[in-house]
Amino acid sequence: MKPEAVVQRQLEAYNAHDLALFLAQYSEDIRLYRPPAVEPTLVGKAAFGHFYATQRFNRAHLHAEVVNRIIIGNRVIDHERISGVNAEPFEVAIVYEVVNDQIQCTWTFAAE
Repeated sequence: MKPEAVVQRQLEAYNAHDLALFLAQYSEDIRLYRPPAVEPTLVGKAAFGHFYATQRFNRAHLHAEVVNRIIIGNRVIDHERISGVNAEPFEVAIVYEVVNDQIQCTWTFAAE
């Protein structure tokens, strides 16, 4: 499966608030980074799932819109506009690394 198809499937699950389908796109040892921190913010599907269940998918108006997408090999870079978390939408750039048809690592860069 092409990396962009995996990332698109997780985006659709995110917008549908379908936690099971969302998590199915991620490896068991998913690592989420938020640079400039060099250590991962979240490690493992259990921690990742808990975060999304309690901090994102419990928000009725949660929605991500892809503003731009770049594909370089097994990495997909999305510029996203997220609404439903804060009072106003915010933008992030997320790098998804796809290995064996699952997202293995993400790096999230938030606009400040």
